[in-house]
Formats: sequence, C-alpha cells, structure tokens
Amino acid sequence: MKVLLALSRGIDKLNDKFAILATWAVLASCVISALNATVRYAFNYSSNGYSEIQWYLFAAVVMLGASQVLRINEHVRVDVLYGLYGGRGQAIVDLLGFIFFLMCSMSVLLYYSWPLFIRMYLSGEMSNNAGGLIRWPVMLLLPVGFTLILLQGLSEIIKRLAWLNNSYDGDFHYERPLQ
Repeated sequence: MKVLLALSRGIDKLNDKFAILATWAVLASCVISALNATVRYAFNYSSNGYSEIQWYLFAAVVMLGASQVLRINEHVRVDVLYGLYGGRGQAIVDLLGFIFFLMCSMSVLLYYSWPLFIRMYLSGEMSNNAGGLIRWPVMLLLPVGFTLILLQGLSEIIKRLAWLNNSYDGDFHYERPLQ
C-alpha cells in the first residue's frame, strides 16, 4: 500500500502543477477580455483571434482544473442518499463511483478525443472565422484533461482503499470506522 500511496501523492502533485496553469489561464483570459473590450470600444478595432484565445484559455481552465477540483473533493456530487451513510458507506460509494463511472467515462472520452486531436494536428485545421486561430492546441486540452482526471481518479481510488484499510491518514470528512 505504501507504493500505491506514493503513486497517489505523485499524481496529486502533478495535478497541483496543472492547477497552477489553470489559475494563470483564468487571469490571462480576464486580462485579454478586458483589453479586447477596451481596444474594441476605444479604437473601434476587433479581431476574432482575441475572442478565440479567450475561449481557448477558458477550455484550459476547465480541462486542466477539473482534476484538481476532484482532488480537493469539491466536484459536483449527487448525494441524495450519500449523506445518509456513515463514513465507511460514503467511502464505498465514492470508490464504486470512481471505478464504475469516472474511470469508465474518462477512458471513453480519452479514447475518442485523441484521434480528434491527431486529425486536427495533422491537417493544421484553422478556425473558419477571419483572423481565427489554429485549432489543434485547444483540441490537445481534451486528451490531456481527460488523462489528468483519469489519473486523479486512480489516486482517489488508492486513497479510498487505503482509508478503508486504515492505512491513510488523509481527510475525506468521513467518520473514522470503528476498530
């Protein structure tokens, strides 16, 4: 279990680094948006490229930040019954959800997004808008983001299994099982 927990910590650190990129993408998007609006109204000049880079940065925020949201346990959870369970029950629900829903869906999305990125990269596809940007960099965010979420899902599975075996001292806000 120690080796798996070390792997989990490594995945967590990797996603921490991508979360920093997502944070900077938020700032860059806001700055570009403000400058774009200022230039458009003050100088009557606009470019589709400025608008598209904002969309690309927003895509970076979502795709690079989603794994961090999962890591810090702030993701959306449908918890109609979840709150009725004790700590052990919640950990088992999390574990089953990660294995049967998160890992499966991210694997399918990764499987389908990779060829899309490759096709756009090889063709050099550009936006249809005048002054638009090349598309493959934003399409790369899809397989990268899905991979990061898949890895974070693995990390969360490891941590839940360790917690259920009383081998993890991290905090999921569960009650500690009776020993």
